[in-house]
Amino acid sequence: TPTASTMLACGAQEPDHAHGCAQGSCYPATGDLLVGRDRSLVASSTCGSRKKESYCIVSHLQEEKNCFFCDSRRPYDPIYNTINHRVENVITTFKPHRKKSWWQSENGKSDVFLQLDLEAEFHFTHLIMTFKTFRPAAMLIERSADFGRSWQVYRYFAYDCDAEFPGVSQGPLRHVDDLLCESRYSDIEPSTEGEVIFRVLDPAIRIDDPYSPRIQNQLKITNLRIKEKYYYAMYELVVRGNCFCYGHASECAPIDGIANGMEGMVHGRCVCNHRTKGLNCEQCDDFYNDLPWRPAEGRHAHACKECECNGHSSSCHFDMAVYLATGNSSGGVCDLCQHNTMGRNCESCKPFYYKDPRRDIRDPQVCTACDCDPDGSLNGGMCDAVTDPALGQVAGQCRCKPHVEGPRCDKCKAGFYGLSADNPEGCQPCRCDHRGTVSGGAQCDPVSGDCFCKRLVTGRSCDQCLPEHWALSHDLNGCRGCGCDVGGARDNLCAVDSGQCRCRSHMTGRQCSQVESGFFFAALDHLLYEAELATLGQVRFIERMPSRPGRPASWTGLGFAHVPQSSTLEFTIDNVPFSMEYDLLLRYESPMPRDWEEVQVTLTRPGPIPTSSPCGNTIPDDDRVLLSLPATTRFVVPLKPLCLEKGVSYTLHFDFRRYQDFNSVQSGSHHILVDSMALMPRHSSLDMFGSADPAAALRRQAFERYRCHDTARSVTRPVMSEACAKLISSMSALIYDGALACQCDPQGALSSLCDVRGGQCHCRQNVMGRRCDQCAPGTYGFGPNGCIACGCSADGALSRLCDKFSGQCQCRPGAFGPRCDRCQSGHWGFPNCRPCQCNGHADECEQTAGASGGQCRPCPCPDGPNSGRPLRASCYQDNRSRPAQCSCNSLGTDRGQCPSRDECSCQRSSGAACQVFCPRHGCHVDHCCAQSLEPYAGGCQVLVTATPTNALQRRPQRACDCDWRGIDSPQCHRRTGHCSCRPGVSGVRCDQCARGFSGLFPNCLPCHQCFGDWDRIVQDLAVRTKALVARAHELQTTGLTGPYERAFKDLEEKLSHAMSIVHSRNKTSAAVTVLMGLIEELRMQIADTTDTLNHLEAELTIVQDTNTEASKDLSDVEREARELNLTSQTLHRQLDVLKNSNFLGAYDSIRGSYDGSRNAERRANESTVTKPSVVSESADTRRRTERLISSKKDEFNRKNAANKGAMSVRGPGDAPCGEAPCGGAGCRDDEGRRFCGGLNCNGAVAMADNALERSQHAERDLVYGLTSCVCAQVAEAKARAEEAKGKAQAALDKATATKSKVQRSNDELRDLIKQIRDFLTQDGAEPGSIEAVANRVLELSIPASTLQIGQLADEIKQRVRSLSNVDAILEQTQHDVRKAERLLLDAKRARYKNQNLYRTERETAIESQTAGGERDLSDATGRLAALGREIDALKTQRAKNSMAAARAEETATMARDKANEAKQILEGQLMDKYHEVQQRVDTKAKAVLDAKGRAEGLREEAKALLQDAQAKLQKLAELEKSYEENQRRLEGKARQLDGLEDKMKVILHDINRQIQIYNTCQ
Repeated sequence: TPTASTMLACGAQEPDHAHGCAQGSCYPATGDLLVGRDRSLVASSTCGSRKKESYCIVSHLQEEKNCFFCDSRRPYDPIYNTINHRVENVITTFKPHRKKSWWQSENGKSDVFLQLDLEAEFHFTHLIMTFKTFRPAAMLIERSADFGRSWQVYRYFAYDCDAEFPGVSQGPLRHVDDLLCESRYSDIEPSTEGEVIFRVLDPAIRIDDPYSPRIQNQLKITNLRIKEKYYYAMYELVVRGNCFCYGHASECAPIDGIANGMEGMVHGRCVCNHRTKGLNCEQCDDFYNDLPWRPAEGRHAHACKECECNGHSSSCHFDMAVYLATGNSSGGVCDLCQHNTMGRNCESCKPFYYKDPRRDIRDPQVCTACDCDPDGSLNGGMCDAVTDPALGQVAGQCRCKPHVEGPRCDKCKAGFYGLSADNPEGCQPCRCDHRGTVSGGAQCDPVSGDCFCKRLVTGRSCDQCLPEHWALSHDLNGCRGCGCDVGGARDNLCAVDSGQCRCRSHMTGRQCSQVESGFFFAALDHLLYEAELATLGQVRFIERMPSRPGRPASWTGLGFAHVPQSSTLEFTIDNVPFSMEYDLLLRYESPMPRDWEEVQVTLTRPGPIPTSSPCGNTIPDDDRVLLSLPATTRFVVPLKPLCLEKGVSYTLHFDFRRYQDFNSVQSGSHHILVDSMALMPRHSSLDMFGSADPAAALRRQAFERYRCHDTARSVTRPVMSEACAKLISSMSALIYDGALACQCDPQGALSSLCDVRGGQCHCRQNVMGRRCDQCAPGTYGFGPNGCIACGCSADGALSRLCDKFSGQCQCRPGAFGPRCDRCQSGHWGFPNCRPCQCNGHADECEQTAGASGGQCRPCPCPDGPNSGRPLRASCYQDNRSRPAQCSCNSLGTDRGQCPSRDECSCQRSSGAACQVFCPRHGCHVDHCCAQSLEPYAGGCQVLVTATPTNALQRRPQRACDCDWRGIDSPQCHRRTGHCSCRPGVSGVRCDQCARGFSGLFPNCLPCHQCFGDWDRIVQDLAVRTKALVARAHELQTTGLTGPYERAFKDLEEKLSHAMSIVHSRNKTSAAVTVLMGLIEELRMQIADTTDTLNHLEAELTIVQDTNTEASKDLSDVEREARELNLTSQTLHRQLDVLKNSNFLGAYDSIRGSYDGSRNAERRANESTVTKPSVVSESADTRRRTERLISSKKDEFNRKNAANKGAMSVRGPGDAPCGEAPCGGAGCRDDEGRRFCGGLNCNGAVAMADNALERSQHAERDLVYGLTSCVCAQVAEAKARAEEAKGKAQAALDKATATKSKVQRSNDELRDLIKQIRDFLTQDGAEPGSIEAVANRVLELSIPASTLQIGQLADEIKQRVRSLSNVDAILEQTQHDVRKAERLLLDAKRARYKNQNLYRTERETAIESQTAGGERDLSDATGRLAALGREIDALKTQRAKNSMAAARAEETATMARDKANEAKQILEGQLMDKYHEVQQRVDTKAKAVLDAKGRAEGLREEAKALLQDAQAKLQKLAELEKSYEENQRRLEGKARQLDGLEDKMKVILHDINRQIQIYNTCQ
């Protein structure tokens, strides 16, 4: 708001100050805003602020001195610091030195500004600046009303406004807020004390409303800034203004934190009136917001108004919308209404509260809480707020949801439940299933909604069966139990709709109690291990066959294992299906009269049993079982089970230790026949029997009551009860996780199905085994038709058993044949066969009787054995007619004339009918026949007939037309000409594969095994179909009465007889009785016949249905047969095509070529037409590559040349590879190998090679020097050390011997002293005896004299001195080490890294040997020291033995002293030498290591140089490779485009050629 002086200047209305703020607007006084704010005034540049500096001014040109100094680092002082020119000097102070102090910017500094930052909003009226220098040629004044965040220019000042501030208007001023540029304050004169005055409100402009926002904003400032473009200096600056209070204050006070010590300072905080507050009285006071805040205007104070909140709030705010809605009368809105009130004036109650009509609106208890259930009431528990009869409202009354009732709306209505806030109707109707509820109604629990269910029903709505139940119905209990099989089902849960249980693998049925087709339940002894298949130790296998055919065997498998005493059997068990306990079952037959007393069974496990495993509690004793085998039984089951785990392999060892009566039979004949071993699951270890479930207890009781476990012990099974069968089936499904596959052998079994219990397949004849996969004992030839009986002769065979594959019986000596039923050729007299005696006239004789007695004569057969053309091999004499009969071979005889294979119809007495048989490919006249052919031009053309006179008659015959590839005999049938085909071949000419064989003739292969099964099925269906067709034809011809015509005739006869009786005249009682009987009999027969006819009619209906089904099946079979025929025909046609022209292959090839051509054409079109395409992309890539190559070519060439120059240390320069004798980078020789370096070349490669060679040479020298010189010297030192060690050992041994000798002397001396003491202590010792003993003691002396002890000490010293050669050894070693150092200095010149430089093994050996020598020396020293100590002990002990031996004691003392001296000499000299040797070795080792380090450094430098060269070569090679790769790609694309058209032409040509081939194919 403008001040009073401003109002006068503007000519506006002046406020009345007489009444102050009480009667209208009021304003504080105006003053200089700079007073007291020297710290808020800042300048961007001040002369001398950082150092003392000089400046020159133009206004002093007329004076002698125009340059001065300024120093503003210290405050201004009129005496001591008059050259201070800080910015605070411009503030008006009215002091005498006002003209001597000023603010001055740095000399030559441009864009300088002064800025005043105020602490609050102020009214700014005008500004006065007094300059010491020229007034600025250009400057501006700008202000900020938001504390510097944004700035607006007040006015521009410039001598040339167009040049300095282009685009700014220069007047005249029309509005107080116009922005323009003035020139009147920018003249060059005066040169000093020129003023610049700026008024915010120009007096020349009339202001109609000084309180308008536009005028107030023009006056309001928080920051003021004066910008000047060039250097200037200022005497004084005056900024006039006052505190900005919007007419609501007449005085201002200091702001908190602003000092109040300056007189005349204009403060920034208004002392507000009119119920306003704030620094500038810019808002209403708290709780005075009922009217909008407005500035005071003249006599209108626009004071703020108090809010009306009815005593329920202490704060409010102004809302303009409310103010406008009330017609500008009231806009206050109460904040935070208390006492549960709400509204603009807190005049109403909050939701969920109602207004008590008995209380005043200002009463704190006027609003009372609603007592409504929020879930059952509308609007979440809100009640009627006030009583309004018109609206039907009663204060405090609850409004219930549709399905809720009660005063508080807290109960569901009948038939509803679940009071919920989320339900718009409050409660939901009961949803009870009538089938599962007890009462059948719809009532339910009003809270939970649970219906009242039947015993086996659950669920909120009684619509679900309990777990393990199904079939919700109207039954009494509601549901039925699942009844899932405890083993066949995974659990007792089933589908609620169908009751289907969750079956294990290959189990079926609702209860999972049945197996799928082709699967079975395992018997208890399914884990069967045959003894003949076990590991046999001194055990042999005995195969046995039943004594009576058709009678079941009492054993399993093929037989028994013959186990003698002390023999063993080992079974490998690796198929345990379930981790549990198993009972051991051993089946056997005992041929011995007494029991087998001891059999040790041991289970061997692969490792320790983890404690967490199912068998974790097993101890070692549990794996050992001791058995006894009673002779009266065939099996035994021990009481203790074996715990076995799934997936673990075990070994079960049986040791048959001892028979009960060892002396009962001959020694060595004790044996037993072991049949098999089985592992039977122990039922008690399964959860289905052992859990706490009552059903498990019932199953266990049934299993034990019916003794189900005993049914599997014997081989011959008793009839199993249904209870046991069911329990064992469940056990099988549980143990094996479902049913087991039958796996019946397709050849040995009649079908793929097996018995459901046990899995026994239905075997063919003479086939055995659960899977029908082996021949029974006494049979052989396992195949689709079963097995063939061996048929071994009882006389000629050793047993009834034969080979399983060939059927060969085991013949006795002399017997012959597959069945051992005849003699060998040339023998007779079976079974006692002996050679034939024919005197050379025959090779064979009759098998039974041989040749008859008498003289043998030649056989009367043409061409005998000596003719060169033997037509008959032998003859025999007929027992009746006596003439000799020729033995004609039936292979060449017309089989139509032979009653049997071995009997021909020719005239055997004369041989007239015996003919010569000639095969097609050469005649071998070794057969006789009735008719045959004789060789003619490589074949047989003429019939040869033998006569008694050996005359040959010829007549022409027709030759056999047989395919030789398919016949088993060259001779065809004599009458029909049909050829004799080999197996698998058929046809008149034997030129095609037979039925049951496939492939291309002559390579006929048997069909799959299933062909025989399907062929039999089809043949059976065909036979049955023919029978049904014949029967249907009979019924169609005769009718239904045909089969019963005889019965009908009997009825007619009886009726006629009855009629005759009726018509007879003499009706007697007997006749009547007979008649009645006949009538009754007829009636009964008629009834029976009627029943029979009805039954037959029903059967006929069934037969018709069956016939219909059979016809349908037959149609299906016929359709399948036709499909097979079509398939076969198709395959034959394809085969013919493949055999002839391979048409299908050609067609497929044509088709594939055509498709490929079309695809190629499409891709070619796409590549040339579509955009973008492969061709266009290739062209773009080529163009980009060409541009890239063009742009990078020069750079590549430069880098390539630079690399070549850098790579050649002293190379041939840029000479071509062909002319450069040393080659270079990228050069190759004639063989294509890289060529760089060589003899007399100084490049990097040559230098590296030379350095490598020198380093290798140095290495060899070094190794040689170290190994030949140093090692030899050290080895010599070792030898000398060993020698010294030997000498020291000898000295030690000698000292030890001396010690032993002294010890013995001491012992003798002790014994003597003891005897003397005992003698002297005796009571009866005489003085003479005592004297004699004393003299004897005095005569004693030590065994070694002083000279001897001295000699011993000297010898020890000599031994020690012999070790002094260590100095010479070390000196020689030092010479060798110096030589090694020289070698290392030579290696320093090498430039290549020696990668294999290391300490050699010999150095290590030297060190170890040296250390060993040191240890030996130390050991010797220790032993000598110990010897000295022991000698001291001996001498001391000797001195104590007798005081009388003084001389001996003195001698011992001298010996001890000498020994100590030797010890000291030895320890001193030897230790000194040892330390000296050790120090020298350490010094030399350090020198060697230093030399090695220097060599390694040189080696690393050479390696770095070589790696750098190799890296540059590799980089260059990579660049060349990249360039060549790009070039190849471009050439490949070009070739691909160039050859595309040619490929198309070739493809089209191939298509045309294939089409021609196709058109010409037949």
